[in-house]
Amino acid sequence: MVVRSCWKSRHKNSRGAVYRCGCRWVLVLVLVGHFCGPGGLGLPSNVVQKQAEFDTIYSDTVSSENQTIYAFNHTVSRNKTEGVRVSVDALTPGSESPILFVVRQKQAVLSFQVPLILRGLYQRKYPYNHVGRTLCQPLTRAASETQFFFVDVSTLSSQGTNYQLRVSRVDSFTLQTDRRFSFTASPSQPQYFKYIFPDGVDTVIVKVNSDMTFPCSVMSIQDIQCPVYDLDNNVAFTGMYQTMTKKGAVTVQRKDFPSSSFYVVVVVKTEDEACGGPLRFYPLRPDELIDAGNRTKVLDVVVSPAINSRVYVMGMLFCLGIFLSFYLLTLLVACMEKRRMNRKRTLSQIPVDMSPAETGKIPGSPCEYGSFADNGSTLSSEAITDSATSTDNNYGYMGQEPFKRRPLFGHLHHTTICTDRSLDSIGRSRQESLSSVEEDDYDTLDDIDSDKNIVRTKKFLCVSDLARKDKRILSKKYQIYFWNIATIAVFYALPVIQLVITYQTVVNVTGNQDICFYNFLCAHPLGALSAFNNILSNLGYVMLGLLFLFIVLMKDIVHNRALVRNDLNALECGIPKHFGLFYAMGTALMMEGLLSACYHVCPNYTNFQFDTSFMYMIAGLCMLKLYQKRHPDINASAYTAYACLAVVIFFSVLGVVFGKGNMVFWIVFSVIHILATLLLSTQLYYMGRWKLDSGVLRRIGNVIYTDCIRQCSGPMYIDRMVLLVMGNIVNWSLAAYGLIERPNDFASYLLAIAICNLLLYFAFYIIMKLRSGERIQCLPLVCILFTAVVWGFALYFFFQGLSTWQKTPAESREHNRDCILLSFFDDHDIWHFLSSIAMFGSFLVLLTLDDDLDTVQRDKIFVF
Repeated sequence: MVVRSCWKSRHKNSRGAVYRCGCRWVLVLVLVGHFCGPGGLGLPSNVVQKQAEFDTIYSDTVSSENQTIYAFNHTVSRNKTEGVRVSVDALTPGSESPILFVVRQKQAVLSFQVPLILRGLYQRKYPYNHVGRTLCQPLTRAASETQFFFVDVSTLSSQGTNYQLRVSRVDSFTLQTDRRFSFTASPSQPQYFKYIFPDGVDTVIVKVNSDMTFPCSVMSIQDIQCPVYDLDNNVAFTGMYQTMTKKGAVTVQRKDFPSSSFYVVVVVKTEDEACGGPLRFYPLRPDELIDAGNRTKVLDVVVSPAINSRVYVMGMLFCLGIFLSFYLLTLLVACMEKRRMNRKRTLSQIPVDMSPAETGKIPGSPCEYGSFADNGSTLSSEAITDSATSTDNNYGYMGQEPFKRRPLFGHLHHTTICTDRSLDSIGRSRQESLSSVEEDDYDTLDDIDSDKNIVRTKKFLCVSDLARKDKRILSKKYQIYFWNIATIAVFYALPVIQLVITYQTVVNVTGNQDICFYNFLCAHPLGALSAFNNILSNLGYVMLGLLFLFIVLMKDIVHNRALVRNDLNALECGIPKHFGLFYAMGTALMMEGLLSACYHVCPNYTNFQFDTSFMYMIAGLCMLKLYQKRHPDINASAYTAYACLAVVIFFSVLGVVFGKGNMVFWIVFSVIHILATLLLSTQLYYMGRWKLDSGVLRRIGNVIYTDCIRQCSGPMYIDRMVLLVMGNIVNWSLAAYGLIERPNDFASYLLAIAICNLLLYFAFYIIMKLRSGERIQCLPLVCILFTAVVWGFALYFFFQGLSTWQKTPAESREHNRDCILLSFFDDHDIWHFLSSIAMFGSFLVLLTLDDDLDTVQRDKIFVF
């Protein structure tokens, strides 16, 4: 009845207070209802109240003319909770009006209709004639009391509608710790159970499992209150909830529930779209009712105590201990190296008049490299001179006639001895280098370009040919890598941290655990963080990145001191030392740890690029560093390198947003990938001495006609051609794979491209280093073997796949697994440990790989 209030005054009579309204029909309607009785207003004229009992089936008929009230009573104890369940069946199909059931309790009212109409996607309607609901059990302060509740049955249908009613007690309504309980649920028959925290337990993990993938269901944790939200359309109104197929797990803390107890609610959804199931057909008419079919699901629930604070402390100490041990190991190696250098310096100070027989060792020289014999026998000065002359005469670049190629891992090492005459020539060459026009940053004269063409297009190049620019200018050029990545890190990390804090806040406030893709079976909360263990395990990236920066800093200091005292080895021997890229690599490793930790605050498909962005940078910086070793003058500038990496990250974002199943995107990306590979190959093959302009097609045609048609001549730079052909095969294959398979995880696909190219170039570098007569010292060799083994184990744990945002949250939980290390870390945490160690080892390999050349003149070190 609608009442429109027009005046504030009231007219009182024997019937009570009645509002005076301008609409007199309202008052007339009330009077008619008074004189004509309830039946005149469409209300039941016959109300029957029955005293009912538990576990008894009541079959009856209801219509608009009658109403039945069933009265029940039961004893409620403070120390024991018993569940009460109301089950109803509608026996008359196709009734024009549903039956309304209202359960009136002491502190709550529960109402529902039969058939129960539940709505799915696109407002599709599913009727259920069998309904079962559990009554909420409010807390009682008395030790024991008798409570009454009533079940009112009514309908507006003029025809009689048959129904069955049964009220029963729920066995095992209160869950026991570590005791599994099985039950059955459906969309119209949700189930919930109560759990009380035992003494001494502050955190528990609730696990719900099923052997059936579908129908899709929802698991919810709610406080002890009335009403309990246990239907598909209201289960998300309160508490924590998550969708599930076969597995569901929620970690619950006592501090979140003032009563030290909670409800575990399980609801079966009307449709399976939320769990990745197939879409059902769209109804032809808006009011069409769809048969839901059999959507009964058998599940079991078990509540187990979670880890205590002692396990948290052990996990943190273990994590710190692992990475602090690398600091101690580094300190030990540094002390041993210093001791070895002091011994070497002491031996070099032996008086000259002592014979080799007295010293047991030939006199050292400033640029001594390698050894002459395997047995360590001493040689006379004439033999040294002859051997040096022989070496100089026969030691050329590969392909030259005088070059004597040594077998891989051979026994004899080439040696260059710097005599007084060679020292003078070194000094003169150094002065010529310092006055070279190549040192000028502004290469604007035509003769400079001509000089570059002459030098860089020689068939055989040495490092001295590509290390002609002033060292101070190059050092500043490569220091820009570090400052740029530090700036990028600050501007990238701050909004990322803000965003993930917002994500975590939304999860905590809404209780929607479908937002983040955790391994819920091993997600240990701490404070506001839902998975502290996944964040803690990223500490290794930060600590080992910082350690690598310290190591690079020490080598930088030692090198600068050598330059200050005009050490010829530092000035004219070995690979030119530029540490800017190493500083950038260490910073990138630290940022990878920070951003990976941010990603694992709430991992999902919208922030996965946080975890991969600096992986692209690390791969790119490593390739640039490998190339810089032999090409210091022509390596890419920091601005160009970071611009290219920005393009890669841009495509990563596009792939995550548009790449899933989008054929147009994959065609465009594959074409760009192939074209970029060709352009980079041309740049590397011609050492940058080519131009991309309007005449490039004409020049390509001339080369093809001259070298392939007019005369069949092989490539001028065979080694470079082998590398670039292999690189193009790999990249074209990856492009074809992406175009055919169109993987959902585009970010990982892009990272795989970067890693494959890095591994290919690194393998090429090692092979060419050994073919050129160089050797790998003990420390880098140990680092290579150790890093390879660690990478193997790391990739094994990475591919375990404990969760995946490529699927729905419910499907992702099917991959969840228990902790495997200290009851605190899972497989992905071990991946974090091992991958951080492997990256640190890879950086050490790049740092020490060419230490064997520190006493070799640069005109004897080959470019490849």
